[in-house]
Amino acid sequence: MAHLSNNPRLRYLFNRRSGRTFIVPMDHGISMGAVPGLYDMHKTAEQMVGTGINGIVVHKGLVRSVAPVLSRSADVGLIVHLCGSTTQAPDPNEKQLVCTVQEALAHGADGVSIHVNIGAVTEGRMLRDFAEVAEQCHALNVPLLAMVYARGPKLRVQFSETFNAHCARIGYELGADFVKVVYTGSRESFSRVVKSVPIPVLIAGGPRMSSDQEVLQMVWESLDAGGSGLSVGRNVFGSENVPDLCRALAGILHEGLSVADAVDQLHARSPRRSYA
Repeated sequence: MAHLSNNPRLRYLFNRRSGRTFIVPMDHGISMGAVPGLYDMHKTAEQMVGTGINGIVVHKGLVRSVAPVLSRSADVGLIVHLCGSTTQAPDPNEKQLVCTVQEALAHGADGVSIHVNIGAVTEGRMLRDFAEVAEQCHALNVPLLAMVYARGPKLRVQFSETFNAHCARIGYELGADFVKVVYTGSRESFSRVVKSVPIPVLIAGGPRMSSDQEVLQMVWESLDAGGSGLSVGRNVFGSENVPDLCRALAGILHEGLSVADAVDQLHARSPRRSYA
């Protein structure tokens, strides 16, 4: 059973009734350029607020685009991402700090996130950055989401239970309040990842899936395995039906809907509900 810290800011990023969180990362522009679904950040944020999501992740320069929307909702937290790299770099897996915890707070952040790729050539420097950021977050009482993946020139282990449990453990031991890893593909294997740490474990969404139903199934399985939520970007904002997909996902997370019921809700385009 995952335990939240006593940090009130962290509890703001989790649903009070379910104890789970639904975060939508929208930090892809630096690494991938203009991604479909993120051309108009203000519009995308408007489509999501009030659907049951609990937070969004953006880089500091995008706060100005989403802040007016978030200011209209008390239920969606702002997480500012602290690092980045581009797909054009000699080593895209090398993440550099591009924002400080203090800057994020000045922009109104409720929390911050950091990305580390274990197995990368520069793994050591990224781990050092992570440790320093965690120390700053602890001193300033700022929730820290660690996105930790096994990515390097010699690694072909994206869905490995062993490596993802290792990623989760790194997040926990270096001071993250919650950690995001790759879903391992089965409830059985992911349950062992979740059990490797006492902090909340979220799943990443990865590249665009073939259907929204596939996304719903993955999320349901991860929760059934003991996961604490999701941090899914492209498979949410890239959907043709962003608001209703968000509501269907929130139904699984916060109301315990089955995949079949969530699919029915998605197709029926159900009225908006409150997930506070």
